[in-house]
Amino acid sequence: MSERIVVVGAALLDAGRLLAARRSAPPDLAGRWELPGGKVEPGETPERALVRELREELGVETRTLTRVPGEWPLKEPYVLHVWTARLHPASPAPEPLQDHDELRWLAPAELWTVPWLDQDVPAVRAVAALVGHGA
Repeated sequence: MSERIVVVGAALLDAGRLLAARRSAPPDLAGRWELPGGKVEPGETPERALVRELREELGVETRTLTRVPGEWPLKEPYVLHVWTARLHPASPAPEPLQDHDELRWLAPAELWTVPWLDQDVPAVRAVAALVGHGA
């Protein structure tokens, strides 16, 4: 069995809303929505990777809060771990800088109004349950 590579996803929360990011690349994922994030690099903690990825992808400064229970398989050998996170008070507003063409803050009632990537659906359900958004 090959070694698993952890991909960290952010359940970025603000005023009870969850940030969703629409993929612009690669073509087979374009137009679908995901929790922003990316791969943990060797020697990097998942929390540091998440802060770095959100800075690179969205131009924001964040702090990680808690890990969402569970892990979700992606394309081999990747596995998704999700953390809740918040913007730093002095952070600029998120912008789609890499791999995304639109961002949307979703209130609890709007959570399922976007077509999430199949592999993100169970993670979004877990986030919703954790923060009391229901599924």
